[in-house]
Order: sequence, then structure tokens, then C-alpha cells
Amino acid sequence: MKITKIILTLTIILNIHCYAKQNNRNTEVYNDNKQGQQAERKEVKLGIERSQEYLPFLKEKNVALVVNQTSQINGKHLVDILIEEKINVKNIFAPEHGFRGKADAGEKIANGKDSKTGLPIISLYGSHKKPSPEDLKDIEIVVFDIQDVGARFYTYISTLHYVMEACAENNIKVLVLDRPNPNGHYVDGNVLDMKFKSFVGMHPIPIVHGMTIAEYAKMINGEKWLKNGIQCDLEIVKCESYDRNIPYDLPIKPSPNLPNAKSINLYPSICFFEGTQISVGRGTEFPFQVMGAPKSKNLKNSFVFYPKSTSGAKYPKHENQTCNGFDLREEKTLNEINLDYLLKMYNFYEDKENFFLKNNFIDKLAGTDQLRKDIIAGKTAKEIKASWQPELNKFKKTRAKYLLYK
Repeated sequence: MKITKIILTLTIILNIHCYAKQNNRNTEVYNDNKQGQQAERKEVKLGIERSQEYLPFLKEKNVALVVNQTSQINGKHLVDILIEEKINVKNIFAPEHGFRGKADAGEKIANGKDSKTGLPIISLYGSHKKPSPEDLKDIEIVVFDIQDVGARFYTYISTLHYVMEACAENNIKVLVLDRPNPNGHYVDGNVLDMKFKSFVGMHPIPIVHGMTIAEYAKMINGEKWLKNGIQCDLEIVKCESYDRNIPYDLPIKPSPNLPNAKSINLYPSICFFEGTQISVGRGTEFPFQVMGAPKSKNLKNSFVFYPKSTSGAKYPKHENQTCNGFDLREEKTLNEINLDYLLKMYNFYEDKENFFLKNNFIDKLAGTDQLRKDIIAGKTAKEIKASWQPELNKFKKTRAKYLLYK
């Protein structure tokens, strides 16, 4: 009996030792994988970092910059990098949200001066979306370095279009410093019907185009989308070691209401709500990570939030009202547009007749009126998405001509 107990005890000790050893191995493997992923991400070199590639274009030239708060690396802004290199920077063009990226969506941005350098800042938003010949007087090259998020209705690519067009008309070179696309791992959505062209959708592309800003610039040029089919003198500084299938977390939020990777991943799927009565959480601590409205009270066990006016979200939808809806922060990473969010909220909304805003802004966001009509008609997400496929497949073939990365 004693011998049996001794054998049993030794067996337990041996198992514990083996488990601990295996657990250590698993931890080592996990840490190795984690470090490997981090090392892999560290290898991605942004266009802004490759100064040996772009400085020769800028030496002894009059330079203008299209930049915002994302135009930096390791805490150093491109404006400061170029001034240290004795580059003659003449002015700064700022897109939606402004040079410092603090303005709310749609907020009017005034021209001004950079407090640090004294350089003039010219707003390219509101009524002045395109640089004028006067803005470009004496400019020899324009540098574009802004972090995009890969959705058609995100207006930085519209600003890119107008900058390229103005430069083409005035015989000025455009230099794009490339950055990864955090939604570059997929392509999805209906291709825009040009009858619905606007600043939130200027080109016949799907909602998620799967291209970096430099690839997109190449497409604008190559497809002759600039006015009268003119083409821009375009130079590109690529990222090094970029793989669009490796997740890329942005070090700086690209706009006030896209504060983290989750909001950026959800953005192409829930931005449609900006054309409806549904709030996406502007004026909360989790914008573009929730959805809800006061007239969704029949939801059981719903998530409740309360939008308030804040910096970067002035007078949000349903301000100071209790919104009932869904918390999307635990949703898995999306590899396609999820229309179920839109259909779910439409079905739960009590006043369906007024679900869509009267100005039909949803049609500009969708790039068609068909999505709105299909939702009202009761079509399923599968049926709606099937209708996208023919044009989407054509776009993918066109897109392939302009890709810079595998």
C-alpha cells in the first residue's frame, strides 16, 4: 500500500513538472510569436521615414505640404523634419478636421498660421476644397502625407483628388509619402454610381477599396479621373516591407471620432448611420463603436449611452438623450462590410418612415439610392451584397494595375 502511494505521489510530481515545462514552452512560443509580430511590424518603414528617397526632390525647391496631425513619425512632424533639413516650405494645406486634426466632422476650418513655424495654413475644406492658382503661386512641388483609413467616404482621398487636379493644371509635381491602409486587407461594397458623386464619394470605387494612399493616387492618375482627363506629375515614396494582410494599428488617431483600431475597422460598416436617425456614439467615449437611438426602446437588454457635446463632437446626434442600442466593441475584426448592423437597427427603429434623414445623405454615403430602397423593400444583406458583385469584380481587375505591394 505504501509503495502504491509513493508511486502515485511520484507520478503527480512528474506530471506537474511536465505541465510546468510545457506551459513554459507555450509561453516562450507565445512570446516569440508576439515578438516576431512586433518585429515584423517594426520592419514596415513609412514613406516619411525614407528621407533619402524624397529629400532630393525637395532641395532648393519651393515646397507646399498637405498634412495634418498624422503626418509625423516618432513624435516628429514632417513640417519640422523638412525645416531642419533646410527645405524651403512655403505653406501648409490642411484637410477636413484641420492641421491639428481636432475639428469635428463638417466643421468649417479657417485659414491661419502654424504657431510653431509661422507658416501659413490654407484650409482645403468647406467652400475651398481645391488649391487656387494663387495658393500655388511660386510652388514647385506639393508633398502629400496624410494617414487614410481606406473607406470611400473618408474625405482625405477627395482632398488628394483636388490637390492632384490643381497641381496638374499648374504644372506642379505631387509627391506622395505612402502609409499603410488599416482596412487594406479586404475590398467590399457597391461601386459608386457617378450620379451620386460628392465630396464623400468622388470616384467609381467600392466603399472599401483596399489601397494605400499612393496606390489610390496612381489610380486617380491612371484612370484619368481628374478634370478633362488631365494627369498629374506624380512621384511616390513607398513603404518598405509593407504587407496589407498584417494588422496595422495607427499610432495617431486619423480624426477625432476614430480613436482606435476597433472604430477604424467598424467605420466602413456603420458610417451609413450618419444618414439615418441612429447615433454611432459621437459625443461618447466610444465613437463608431456603438449604435443606437431614443426610438429603439423596444430593444431587450439593450446597451444604453448618452451623447454629450465634446471637443471634436459638438452637438452630436441625440445630444443629452438616452440612446438604446448595441455595443460593438467586442465584435470580431471585420473582413467585409457588415450590413446586418444597418438592417438590425432599421428593424428595431419604431418610426421607420423617418429612419433615413430627409436629405437622403445615406445615398451620398452609399453612392447610390439602391441601398436605401433595398432596405425599405425588406431585402436581406445577402441579397443586397449579391447585387454588388459584378461591378466589384470589375473594380478588382482595375485595382490590380495600381498595386504597389503584394
